Amino acid sequence: MVRPILIARDNEIQRLQKCMNETNAQLVILYGRRRVGKTYLINCFFERRFDFKVTGMHQEKRETQLKNFATELSDQMKEDIAVPKDWTDAFRLLRNYLKSLPEDEKHVVFFDEFPWFDTRNSGFLSAFEHFWNDFGCSLPNLILIICGSATTWMTKNIAMNQGGLFLRHTCSMYLQQFNLKQTEEYLHARGIEWSRYDIIRCYMILGGIPYYLSLLDADKSLNMNIDNLFFRKRAELWNEFNLLYKTLFKNSKQYMRIVETLGKKRNGMTRQEISQATGMTDNGNLTDLLDDLENSDFLRVTSSFGKEKKEMIYQLCDYCTLFYIKFIKGYRGRDEHFWSHTYGSPSVNAWSGLTFEQVCKDHIEEIKRKIGISAVLTNESTWFLKGDEERRGTQIDLIIDRNDHFINLCEMKYSDKEYVIDKDYDGILRERLELFRKETKTRKTIQYVFITSFGVKANKYSNIISSQVTLDDLFS
Repeated sequence: MVRPILIARDNEIQRLQKCMNETNAQLVILYGRRRVGKTYLINCFFERRFDFKVTGMHQEKRETQLKNFATELSDQMKEDIAVPKDWTDAFRLLRNYLKSLPEDEKHVVFFDEFPWFDTRNSGFLSAFEHFWNDFGCSLPNLILIICGSATTWMTKNIAMNQGGLFLRHTCSMYLQQFNLKQTEEYLHARGIEWSRYDIIRCYMILGGIPYYLSLLDADKSLNMNIDNLFFRKRAELWNEFNLLYKTLFKNSKQYMRIVETLGKKRNGMTRQEISQATGMTDNGNLTDLLDDLENSDFLRVTSSFGKEKKEMIYQLCDYCTLFYIKFIKGYRGRDEHFWSHTYGSPSVNAWSGLTFEQVCKDHIEEIKRKIGISAVLTNESTWFLKGDEERRGTQIDLIIDRNDHFINLCEMKYSDKEYVIDKDYDGILRERLELFRKETKTRKTIQYVFITSFGVKANKYSNIISSQVTLDDLFS
């Protein structure tokens, strides 16, 4: 059997290896959005050699979870055991099993989809806390890994637990999606040798989610792959939106209502605007919903330059969700080659421009590195000015406010060739800069940074730009 290859997870591998080298018990927390490769990471690192592994079952009652636990433990022990009556009994069985293992070897226990065990009134979490505090933490050769996609649950109940598990974990890892460079590395490892222009187009649809990227066919073009994954009848990802939110969140309809609302307002909305647009009361429940979506990397929360915290901007930033809302929702299989036939249309071009802005915001460190300010403390924000009878409204989607008394106003332009600044656009840029200076009353030096696919064409208007960032720089 060919050994699986781990791509772009060097930091996580180093941390897991450090846990293996420790001489005391290790409680490892691994969390991150669904499909990001958490289980794959653990399976690959430990080569699927676990002393005990069990996976939670989505929306199954306690009795079913306990039966599953007993089945897995029976297989590992190679003997039949009775289904435990509750979780306290289940962890007693696990304790006795671990006591029987050699003391001079490392032993790895893996609970996957950990939050799914914690069903209503199950007593699972308290039983687990007792198991670890009373027994597990005293075994110097034990490595216990708990993994989950319900990011908020993992954060509140484990990482930030204020009860029996308070500060008891020894390693906490949040697994993020690939950036552009890691995505390129992953695709090349799978024999997909696309241009960086095509890779960024792919990223704007699938993001850096390993599972989605694993579905790509190296023998097909990008457009053909997207047709195959989304628009073919019963395609692999045609219903991914519903499955994703239903498996991550209880009362998923509320979360879906928020993201669908934000998907129609790509520049983002304030909390009050979200409340009004969704009909949800602006209270603690809305706070929890927004926090859950942010913690799961579906929302980006950005400050509005010079504004109070209450005017934070919430923006949908999950690429697959954005693609679904724009092109998949309501689609009924009218054209299995929809993407190939639609690519290059005005609607796709407009979507591409807005989504490229999202890619840029996900690669702030690469932008800072290119313009030479990696070591400078910065704060990123947006700015919006409403128009009236005397002035035209304007918006700046990315502002880099620097601690060295400079401000970069970032213009993000997606194009298949060099971007051209003409006389009219030059006038808009200069007017926008002066409006920003006047309205914000900033005394800092203001400079324009242009982030484009292939750079800005040199002409008599391009000298308004202080720095340029190209597609290749985003892969740095």
